[in-house]
Amino acid sequence: MKTRFNTYDIVCVIAELQSFIGMRVNNIYDIDNKTYLIRLQRTEEKQVLLLESGNRFHKTNFEWPKNVAPSGFSMKMRKHLKNKRLESLAQLGTDRIVDLQFGSGEAAYHVILELYDRGNVILTDYEYTILYVLRPHTEGDKVRFAVREKYPQNRARDSGVISKEKLIEVLTNAKAGDQLKKVLVSNLEYGPAVIEHVLLKHSFPNSTKIGKNFDPMENIDKIMEAIRDAENIFQNSKSGQTMGYIIQKKEERPTSDSNTSDFYSNQEFHPMLFEQHSAMPHKSFPTFNEAIDEFFSSLESQKLELKAVQQERDAMKKLENVRKDHDQRLVALEQTQSVDKQKAELITRNQELVDKAILAIQTLLANQMSWEDITEMVKDAASKGDPVASQIKGLKLEINHISVYLSDPYADSNESDVENDDKIPCMTVDLDLALSAFANARKYYDQKRSAAKKQQKTIESQSKALKSAERKTKQTLKEVQTITNINKARKTYWFEKFFWFISSENYLVIAGRDQQQNEIIVKRYMKQMDAYVHADIHGASSVVIKNPTGNPIPPKTLNEAGTMAICYSVAWEAKVVTNAYWVWGEQVSKTAPTGEYLTTGSFMIRGKKHFLPPSHLVLGLSFLFRLEDGSIERHKGERKVLNANEDDSISLADSEMSKDEVEVEILDESDEDELVKTSDENTVNIEKTDATNNVDDEDSSDSEDENNTKFPDTRIKIQHFSGTKNIITESSKEFEEEQNEENVIYLGDGKPIVIKPSQNNTRSRGCSESSYKKQRSMEEKEMKNELKQQPAKRGQKGKLKKIKEKYKDQDEEERKLRMEILQSSGTAKDTKKNKKNKDSSDKSKKPAPKAPRIFTPKEPNEDNIDDDDTAVQADIDMIDALTGVPVTEDELLFAVPVIAPYNTLANYKFKVKLTPGTARRGKAAKTAVAMFLKDRAINQREKDLLKAVKDEQLARNIPGKVKLSAPKLQNLKK
Repeated sequence: MKTRFNTYDIVCVIAELQSFIGMRVNNIYDIDNKTYLIRLQRTEEKQVLLLESGNRFHKTNFEWPKNVAPSGFSMKMRKHLKNKRLESLAQLGTDRIVDLQFGSGEAAYHVILELYDRGNVILTDYEYTILYVLRPHTEGDKVRFAVREKYPQNRARDSGVISKEKLIEVLTNAKAGDQLKKVLVSNLEYGPAVIEHVLLKHSFPNSTKIGKNFDPMENIDKIMEAIRDAENIFQNSKSGQTMGYIIQKKEERPTSDSNTSDFYSNQEFHPMLFEQHSAMPHKSFPTFNEAIDEFFSSLESQKLELKAVQQERDAMKKLENVRKDHDQRLVALEQTQSVDKQKAELITRNQELVDKAILAIQTLLANQMSWEDITEMVKDAASKGDPVASQIKGLKLEINHISVYLSDPYADSNESDVENDDKIPCMTVDLDLALSAFANARKYYDQKRSAAKKQQKTIESQSKALKSAERKTKQTLKEVQTITNINKARKTYWFEKFFWFISSENYLVIAGRDQQQNEIIVKRYMKQMDAYVHADIHGASSVVIKNPTGNPIPPKTLNEAGTMAICYSVAWEAKVVTNAYWVWGEQVSKTAPTGEYLTTGSFMIRGKKHFLPPSHLVLGLSFLFRLEDGSIERHKGERKVLNANEDDSISLADSEMSKDEVEVEILDESDEDELVKTSDENTVNIEKTDATNNVDDEDSSDSEDENNTKFPDTRIKIQHFSGTKNIITESSKEFEEEQNEENVIYLGDGKPIVIKPSQNNTRSRGCSESSYKKQRSMEEKEMKNELKQQPAKRGQKGKLKKIKEKYKDQDEEERKLRMEILQSSGTAKDTKKNKKNKDSSDKSKKPAPKAPRIFTPKEPNEDNIDDDDTAVQADIDMIDALTGVPVTEDELLFAVPVIAPYNTLANYKFKVKLTPGTARRGKAAKTAVAMFLKDRAINQREKDLLKAVKDEQLARNIPGKVKLSAPKLQNLKK
């Protein structure tokens, strides 16, 4: 398959791209480390030029996937080439080197593209001093391709039409037997395709070899004429646009019903239809650039098709092997029967000779002679003409057998009897010394009958086996075609390059995989109405909750994003539970208070941080299915915000292992030693935990102080809504005071730097001691009544006691203010009223701190309303088309693997729980998919979609080594 340009291709593409001269560079992107896109534009015209080092350059209309972060070379070219005009596009000499000049005079820059060997891309200034080189290297002893070196312009070859004398010299020096085309290609610049074309035009086939069937001196004029034709083709192509052709190859696609369907694979691209390709299938295009663009843009889909064709061929080959195996077994059984019958008949017809041979050897063995002596005696007897010894051809005394050469004693030696059907060929027969001649013959007859029975059984089972093999082959062909179609229809979403999930309330949450992606998420994708979430630990990812509607983000989504931030940090490997916080998008900046620009992945957090409760390190693996447009309406409102009085079937208790769940450690050999080492540490930790849970009341104050140092901002209040316990955790007043009006810089290593103001604001408690005592006594009575009505779970009594002691000083006003911080349930009227009362009561005192700000998006300008609404609706429609709960009536297009907090996946059809463990993530992901495929509730379409998901997509979002667990896992395994 042709994958790189030759000289003729370069000439044709440069001629077509002359229309780009005068266009300005809008931007530059990189697809991979050697392929770059230059976006050009001028009035009402936009074009994209693709450069691939060593292979190609052409105009493209295909939407290529760009790298998430631009490479250093892209940034360098952007710096020097952006807004520059393309002034010239030319080939250096006749070599495969292209020079693109941007700008003029001393402001000119050159991009030099080398399309031979390993290729190269070089950026130089107007004097051809190298500013950046993609592949630094040295050619020979002097020419260096490195920064600040001069690019040698005279290195390109510049050869015109070869003279007749030079051609004679080239052909004379060629070796006898060399191919004529090969000799000319190495000495001319036209390329193998053009030379082969002109040679065929002048009756020189590819088989023409110098010195064998061809004399070059006799045909020198015809060869010169062919070379002139090649030169004319080159000159004509420089004049303007040429057509494009893709040469194809017919691939027969086998099917199970012995029919074949054709598939055409692209093999080569050319600017004209050469003589050697005229009889081959091909596609034509108006321009050569269009042909190249189509050829390379369809490479991936063609690879999928070729892979499917190969799998189909393998399946049909297996079926054919089954047929051949059955046929060979039948033939072998037939031959076995014939040979055994002949041996038995030979023994019967030579019964006297056989008995004598057996008796002779038995006698020698009875005399306790060694096997070597017996062999020597048989040889001596045979040499002396003994009739019995001469027929013994071998002794197999280790198995108590001898080999005797037998012939038919009744066969007539006349030639007329040669055609007699009863004639038995002479052969060597193995005889058992423990049996008589008659018994040996009967043994062979028994073997013949056994082979006949096997043959009959093989014939009877053949039809069943072939039908079973055909059924499996049909199923394989169907699966291959289905998976191929799924992969073709598979749409890669823009957020899949990041860590991501869709919250239980239909918010898209994305997070960076590294510092560069953190930078891109904040600068490119985060808006003012979005929420920025980060774990309070170093090495965490930047998490952004996309909020296209501008409505307040519910607490459940914030907590899920906090769980994600903690899990995608060092806390996963360290198995440490910590906090996360969130701020509005407008609070995140790249500029420090000193005006200094922060490094990649570092951000400045201005104002107050809203801390979230600690989260368990529990994720889940599941699949979202892309719905066909007609099935989307059926799942509308599937992920919605639940009110406080609605029954929420998922509580924080779901993060604990249920009684039906089984944890499964998938261990590798390398992990076993580590597990043994950590077992002792776990035992110590368990003992410490037991000791802590059994502390006396006298030590409650010490334990409270210790807990306050670990979790200084946590208060837990248990409320009951429709029989379900919701646990609301709020930030403490003291921590709010400390964080109020602070500036926090989050550095790339995760360590925050807090810049405190000169004045520390404080606020009063806002209630008298007597009212507090009354309220506290009422709360204690309510708590006791709740505990009496309902038996406490194991360990709950001690926890409630600690909670009561720890948060005994909190009043109702503090609770409501903290609910505002977390955006918890509560009426806006009450909040405003309390705020007004507080402001009036505290007016005479110190200035009150600013209330927690609930971000309200600004009204958009009238000119941008349509664009904003369109973008918001596009994001909502995109995630609404994905469901984790497919039903039978749905038409599913493809499956997308998702890693999310386990509570988010509560209602999903397929899910497994992931916690920090020792299993490698790839193996855990495969195990999870195998479990899903064994689920009784899965249908065939869902199986096909899960099988089509690639292994690298399954495990790429798992944070590290894991422990796998799932409900009713043992039943699924059975």
